[in-house]
Amino acid sequence: MSTAPAAGLPDLSELEASAAVVRLPMRVRFRGVTEREALLLRGPAGWGEFAPFLEYGDAEAARWLASGIEAAWEGFPEPVRARVPVNATVPAVPAGQVREVLAAFGPVSAVKVKVAERGQALADDVARVAAIRDALPEADLRVDANAGWTVPEAVEALSRLNEFSLEYAEQPVPGINGLAEVRALLEARGTPVRIAADEAVRKAEDPLRVARAHAADLIIVKAAPLGGVRRALEIVREAGLPAVVSSAIDTSVGLAAGVALAAALPSLPHACGLGTGALLAHDVVASPLVPEAGFVSADSLAERATPDPELLERFAAPIDRREWWLERLRRCHAVLARGQVGH
Repeated sequence: MSTAPAAGLPDLSELEASAAVVRLPMRVRFRGVTEREALLLRGPAGWGEFAPFLEYGDAEAARWLASGIEAAWEGFPEPVRARVPVNATVPAVPAGQVREVLAAFGPVSAVKVKVAERGQALADDVARVAAIRDALPEADLRVDANAGWTVPEAVEALSRLNEFSLEYAEQPVPGINGLAEVRALLEARGTPVRIAADEAVRKAEDPLRVARAHAADLIIVKAAPLGGVRRALEIVREAGLPAVVSSAIDTSVGLAAGVALAAALPSLPHACGLGTGALLAHDVVASPLVPEAGFVSADSLAERATPDPELLERFAAPIDRREWWLERLRRCHAVLARGQVGH
């Protein structure tokens, strides 16, 4: 863990003066969320987003603040591609709602589907994935368990779900050792499901340990939890594994960082999870960063991620929630000032 003060950290007063806190309704429940709150920051390079999930502690949330500051005060690296392929994302909805959810994304070549939802059974996951395969026979399908299975549950579930030809399974179990065990057991069974690490990268003190342990075939990277686009690019380079860039139910301001990351990667072999703007019923920009024909454009990101003042006012969070986010901002700024952020 670093202990040196963050270089170039804006004064807290600058951040507070520019902060706008919004609450946006979602089309469907996702990760238990029906309304997404975010604190947006305006700086000399544009806008950034600070929106760690509510349960995250300050040390972890401070990395999200570093990412928002990078976007607003430094801007993004030069892209190497003009557009980014994206997947549709299907929450843990009943199978009968799958086509409705997919319709919001338009044509896509890949779909990520949430599985292992608390309170649901494997039969629910099978029915949901089957409905997606029926709707999109040629699409690449990847499942995301958010570490919700045990090792035996993961092996059983992935053995069954692979009848639908999975591209990969994202974080089926907690921890690096668990991933390595699932990977080995599937290989021993002759079940060709590749394993992707998400939480084992973005929540780890050492995001490169999963690569050194040979616990995954690819890694999922998200700009905000890793401390920004430039730090995420370093992690991908040092890991030496294929990367899929994903998002965290961001507004278009936050999505811009993810698109910038994907656009700057030297290699991008898989569609990315950057179409989640389609899960929001409303956004803060006039032309949201949503997929068009399976892609999101990487052109003019800072301009396209500039909020509309009327939308900021319309979706402003209640005063008590604004104060809650500003207090969180103060605490996380103090963490950054002390240089006490991992990675």
